[in-house]
Amino acid sequence: MRVAIVHYWLVSMRGGEKVIEALCDMYPDADIFTLVYDESRVSEKIRRHKIFTSFLQRIPGAAKTYQSLLPLMPFALESFDLTGYDLIISSESGPAKGIIPPPGATHVCYCHSPMRYLWDHYHFYRSHAGLASRLILPMLAPMLRSWDVNTSMRVDRFVANSHHVCDRIGKYYRRPSTVVYPPVNVDDFTPAPSTEDFYLCAGQLVPYKRIDLAVKAFTRMNRPLVVIGEGSEAEALKRVAGPSITFLGRTPFPILREKLARCRALIFPGEEDFGMVPVEAMASGRPVIAYGSGGALETVAPGVTGLLFDQQSVDALIKAVIDFEAMQHRFHPETLQAHAEQFSPRKFTAGMQAIINEELLIRKAARLRSHPAVQGGREAQLPVLAMEPQSRTLQ
Repeated sequence: MRVAIVHYWLVSMRGGEKVIEALCDMYPDADIFTLVYDESRVSEKIRRHKIFTSFLQRIPGAAKTYQSLLPLMPFALESFDLTGYDLIISSESGPAKGIIPPPGATHVCYCHSPMRYLWDHYHFYRSHAGLASRLILPMLAPMLRSWDVNTSMRVDRFVANSHHVCDRIGKYYRRPSTVVYPPVNVDDFTPAPSTEDFYLCAGQLVPYKRIDLAVKAFTRMNRPLVVIGEGSEAEALKRVAGPSITFLGRTPFPILREKLARCRALIFPGEEDFGMVPVEAMASGRPVIAYGSGGALETVAPGVTGLLFDQQSVDALIKAVIDFEAMQHRFHPETLQAHAEQFSPRKFTAGMQAIINEELLIRKAARLRSHPAVQGGREAQLPVLAMEPQSRTLQ
């Protein structure tokens, strides 16, 4: 069986790329198709696959300025020739599902999120964009939304990375989906013998992550906060930060692992579709203080593995930190690690394999029904399989 994995862009190693690594483990001979690719920024596990890029790769600097190429991405995806592939797995957050699957192929889409900048976060992204983007995006967005919805019909089966995303797939695409949580390498994290007196924020420094809330809150409280990550908001965050805030930028994995294990708690102030870092913190034996929306509602158990605050405001975060410090003795590393285990790669692989096997069986039965065997002048009676997937979670 020939397998193609389609990912929007391979220019860094974040949550979406961790899913690609897990799919590479499942299908070691699969080919990978991506819009743009920076070999130096992805793992060896991904690099050893045969990787096909779109015509966007030939544009100078495309691996850094790919977001400005959004209007060309539908054409780039549809230019991929997937003839001869039996199974196509697309990884959607940026556009990926819009490929044209060949006749007879099965297309399973693992959806991290419908494109945020076209749908639920459209006004937020537009308000934080540069002048050119603020002017151009309203003209392009209707066409891109129409293409996005139409291409959802090229997918045989949607898999959502959380119930939060499952709801949005239903809202925007009117398609059911099955929830399979993304793989978090929980075995890579262990608790430290002791902790230190600092809190931690880790992630891309972009507006929707709301790292600004943490920086402002901990500056006001004069409590130590370590910020790990890089992004467009880095300089703006440094300008509002007080002396208790330390920025480490992009750090090697061993440093991230050490900081996760030694912090008092992870601060997670943004709304994420899933959010792997809170699970990594729990696997490190550390609790999470998170904004109570999106994926955090599925990963953080209030009072058991962390605390949730209900407003994205500095005051609400400060109150949550104060409440946490009054009860932090209740959080036990063993409980946190056990909770994180439900998001392991083993769970992801089992869930995805079950869905893919089911879809391949459905497609095989459909082919048999379209070419019925004839026995004694009669069509053989073939089993009828349920064709409509239900929205559910695979454990």
